[in-house]
Amino acid sequence: MNTKIIPLGGMGEVGKNMYTVMHGDEIIIVDCGVMFPDDELLGIDYVIPDFAFLKENESKIKGLFITHGHEDHIGGIPFLLQTVNIPKIYVPANAKELIDKKLEERNIIYNDMVIYNEDMVVKTKYFKIEFFRTTHSIPDSHGFAIDTPDGTIVMTGDFKFDLTPIGPMANLHKMARIGEKGVSVLMSDSTNALSPGVSLSESVVDENLGEIFNSCKYNRIILATFASNVYRIKHIIETCKKNNRKIALFGRSMENTVDIAIKCGYIKDKDIVVTAEEANRMKPSEVCLLCTGSQGEPLAALSRIASGSHRQITLMPNDVVIFSSSPIPGNTASVSKTINKLYKKGVKVFTNAGSDIHSSGHANQEELKLMLRLFKPKYFVPYHGEFRMLKMHTDLGVMCDVPRENTFVLENGDVLDLKKGVVTPGGHVEAGDVYVDGSRIGEVGSAVIKDRILMSTNGILVIIANMDITNKKLLGLPAITTRGYILVNENTDLIKDIQVKAAEIIEGHLSNNTFNFNDMKNEMINGLIPILSDKTGRVPIILPIVMDVKSEKISAR
Repeated sequence: MNTKIIPLGGMGEVGKNMYTVMHGDEIIIVDCGVMFPDDELLGIDYVIPDFAFLKENESKIKGLFITHGHEDHIGGIPFLLQTVNIPKIYVPANAKELIDKKLEERNIIYNDMVIYNEDMVVKTKYFKIEFFRTTHSIPDSHGFAIDTPDGTIVMTGDFKFDLTPIGPMANLHKMARIGEKGVSVLMSDSTNALSPGVSLSESVVDENLGEIFNSCKYNRIILATFASNVYRIKHIIETCKKNNRKIALFGRSMENTVDIAIKCGYIKDKDIVVTAEEANRMKPSEVCLLCTGSQGEPLAALSRIASGSHRQITLMPNDVVIFSSSPIPGNTASVSKTINKLYKKGVKVFTNAGSDIHSSGHANQEELKLMLRLFKPKYFVPYHGEFRMLKMHTDLGVMCDVPRENTFVLENGDVLDLKKGVVTPGGHVEAGDVYVDGSRIGEVGSAVIKDRILMSTNGILVIIANMDITNKKLLGLPAITTRGYILVNENTDLIKDIQVKAAEIIEGHLSNNTFNFNDMKNEMINGLIPILSDKTGRVPIILPIVMDVKSEKISAR
């Protein structure tokens, strides 16, 4: 019997974090996040890990352990609880409030959450789990040291090393003590593995934002940042208080974050928050509007303010807009579009490109090396990152004296066997992507996505035909309608060709002794593809709808 490390998400991707450790009849799970869909996943709300392995081994699960409260680490919990029995969730205080709100929104009742702190130790038959505090862009962030019968596994969670943070310092001493005792496997956050040097301290961001507030004393300030960055929001509120400004919140996630931060005691100046109506009655120098939309999301508050479609806020020429964020890869175009709209309205815009007003919550290369030096692992497994990030992090591990042969770049579902301190590859389990589409989990697969992409690019062609099967007659030429393909009125010759070909196929099947709807529709689709491709260079989704009028049977594909 040996210990198995099995990532179900977070390998080769930024998001969807989920990792399992198994020994004998016990499994512990670390994190359960979502990943937001890319542009090709049309209509998909979230991408979550595949829970098939956990469902098959449900009786072995001892608990789910959460490192911190970001969506890519907790967003999948409601879906997990609907699929798999989880006896306990061990969670820091801030993340518990965020999870409670998620479960409440989905009408899920779960009463087995245990709030842990850094001094707590959780023991099962085979495992001992210790926690160490890390610095990240959200409060109550932790890494785990998991003692197993075959060696110690450390998972860092998301982290950076900030020697002058806004919140508590990372517990370097505890990390070093764990490292001194001996670490068999280190699994470390790779998000910023491509970024050299050291990440910017949050205190520098604090100082620079304060300078902008001082230089814009008579302007209304509109500030966009990540709603999950509680320490940044805490600083903004404190800066507003110093400058005798009230603050108004825009965006549901921003309102939720501030509510939870007040409840947990991170933000104490709750009287400084005013409503939108109150903010509109105040002088520009007396108010700051704190909103979502730092990534150019079309429906977020700042995007609607920039486009003039916000119901409560209208831009004024002397407004100052601050982006206390950097574009996430893939969002650069949408952020630029929002900034251009703001400039068009005549307002002044500050971004991180011109001022250091944002700092990542993830470690740069020198900090990643420090984490490796603190734990001194025998084996190294980079996680939480695209493959290029994992590969670069592996190289950093080798620079820090981990033998190349002791490093592993894994894919989701890959199994590592840890036996008496020695790690070897151990096969693979099912660990694909599962799509969430509205209330449907896993019902929409790649075939549906392919059809959606096809419809979005090539459109749809519908053929409606009436016939009398009993008398083996086609009742007139089929009717043709299209959406997103061609205009019927401007392509009469092509429409006529489609009608004639469809009628020919239907009449051919009606003349047979045996009649089969599906065979006829398939031949219609296959027969029309060459015509459509030749005439237009594109082939839409072809949807034949054939009705037996006399017997009132309807067949649609």
